[in-house]
Amino acid sequence: MRQYLSRRGTVALGAAVLLAATLVIALRWGGGVTGRAVAGLPDPGPVTTWGLPLVRAGLDVAGVLTVGWCVTAAFLLPGGDGQLLGPAAYRMLRRAAWWAAAWLLAALAMLPLTLADLLGVPVTEVTFAGVRSLAWSVAQGRAALVQACVALVVAVACRLVLTRTGAAVVALLACVALVPPALTGHSAGAGNHQLAVTSLAVHILTAALWVGGLAALLSLRRDAALAVAARGYSRLALGCWAAVALSGVANAAVRLGSFGELWHSRYGLLVLGKAAALLAVGAVGALHRRRTLPALDRQRPGAFRRLAAGELLVFAATLGLAVALSRTPTPVPTNPVDTDPVTDLLGFAAPAPLSAVRVFWPPLLDGFFIAVVALGATAYVAGVWRLHRDGHRWPVARTASWLGGILLLAAFTVGGFARYAYVLFSAHMAQHMVLAMVVPILLVGGAPVTLALRALRPPADPTVRGARDWLLLVLHSRALRVLSHPVVALAVYVVSLYALYFSDLLGTLMRYHLGHLGMLVHFVLAGYLFFWVLIGVDPGRRVVAPPILVLVHFAGMAFHAFLGVALMQSRTVIAADWYTVVHPAWAGDLLADQRVGAGLAWGFGELPAVAILLLLVVRWVRADEREQRRLDRAADRAEATGEEDDLARYNAFLRRAAEAAERL
Repeated sequence: MRQYLSRRGTVALGAAVLLAATLVIALRWGGGVTGRAVAGLPDPGPVTTWGLPLVRAGLDVAGVLTVGWCVTAAFLLPGGDGQLLGPAAYRMLRRAAWWAAAWLLAALAMLPLTLADLLGVPVTEVTFAGVRSLAWSVAQGRAALVQACVALVVAVACRLVLTRTGAAVVALLACVALVPPALTGHSAGAGNHQLAVTSLAVHILTAALWVGGLAALLSLRRDAALAVAARGYSRLALGCWAAVALSGVANAAVRLGSFGELWHSRYGLLVLGKAAALLAVGAVGALHRRRTLPALDRQRPGAFRRLAAGELLVFAATLGLAVALSRTPTPVPTNPVDTDPVTDLLGFAAPAPLSAVRVFWPPLLDGFFIAVVALGATAYVAGVWRLHRDGHRWPVARTASWLGGILLLAAFTVGGFARYAYVLFSAHMAQHMVLAMVVPILLVGGAPVTLALRALRPPADPTVRGARDWLLLVLHSRALRVLSHPVVALAVYVVSLYALYFSDLLGTLMRYHLGHLGMLVHFVLAGYLFFWVLIGVDPGRRVVAPPILVLVHFAGMAFHAFLGVALMQSRTVIAADWYTVVHPAWAGDLLADQRVGAGLAWGFGELPAVAILLLLVVRWVRADEREQRRLDRAADRAEATGEEDDLARYNAFLRRAAEAAERL
């Protein structure tokens, strides 16, 4: 045991030294730190110049290890009795609390250093009032403050949680805490921030899962727990490798501007260094799957640990390159001298007049929706293929419905029409109607939950929760039971409509990429919940009588129609502070465009609403027919056996009640 602990300490020390050395060399060579002051320009001094990237590296390490420890404890290690964590997971989650505490301190340390760097003054001259103003008013400060707050919650929760479900919630919180830095820096200032911001968020998150998971495996002392966790980690690492590669290419393309800058700029050469490291760890991962995992099953963990230690050292050097890249000047300037206010707000130039071609091209590449569309289509087709390979059939109509919904989602979030949804209220309303009504209906028709329950396989170790187990846990949860109540689903669907268009919320959400992204996601999810309750076939939803569902649907139609009428009669421009700036000159009057959007809200949903109503009525009739057939069968059985059925007993009760009433 002492030898193992000593070896683990040696690996950690080596990784720290390699990270620091790579960071220092890359900063000096790439231009992130010049080592000399420029005459006439403010100089924050060497403490800030070197302290900021070093603290940033420490913050990244603490965040990655916190995420890795929490995810491994919640999803990869065996559980205990019932809902409790297993011994190995319990110890790992408690150790994650210390890494979360370090994450908190590093995030707080970033505030004065960031302020000193922005003002160009030594960190000793930074005041508390200035730090407070930075934390509340500047994007970098808000990101550090949010990260510190979430890290504090994670640190406390890691000490208190005892169940696997609680550990999963903590792991998700830790993953959320990784995202705020992606909203600032090079990517936030990129021309195409729809692609740059979301691709960087995916890059950071998947890299943390990959690296943190590997570090967590190396910290395990029991060979049995290591063998179980390594199997699940291998599948996770393969997906993370692909996601890191694709998101890295997308983000680098935005920052470089052209392929030639890979060779002609120091930023590009640092990107090539990261790419080489990615290929190296990918090759090591292939060796893990082919050689060391079978050795782990034979209780021979030495080869796995040696190879994983080497992989972790490569990761340390890669992290140093990543931090250096965040401080290195990019070929495409993040703060150009001649700025266009519309381009600065939108992330792309104002679109030309709408035409049949421009509805589709050029596309608006959004990394989040590209990932959702690709993952949704690939996972569904893979599930259908697995059923087919196992000799089971899956309805073609369901596959067509799901893929049609995914294709329509892509057309209105990634296609050219998405550009116009930023600058025209009418285009935004059309996008809203499609995402909230047509796309959810098609996705619900695909019955994805049923497919997942049939296609997903349980893990080899029954003490580990697999994806199917987590899905069943959600389906049987109290939260889903509340959400699937028809009145609750209707309220979520309707209240958000009125809150968005009869307040200042729309303009606020449109101004921020994350707000706009959350708004579109809410459209799809709220619509999916509502139509899943009405016409869904997947398990987990409440069993509600068809007449009630028809009434709920009528209520939804009425609220929707009233919204359109109210908007058409309104003389106030919605989100005027936003549309006044971005509304193109060729589009005419703002209020006229708003009335066009209101007309779409009033009339667009009629066809889907009528289709849903017909489907509900047909199901109502069929339910009555099934009930009548059941009663007929019961009556036939009663006649054959001489026993009274439920209907006969009910009729007898009515006769006795009538006779008693006559006597009175």
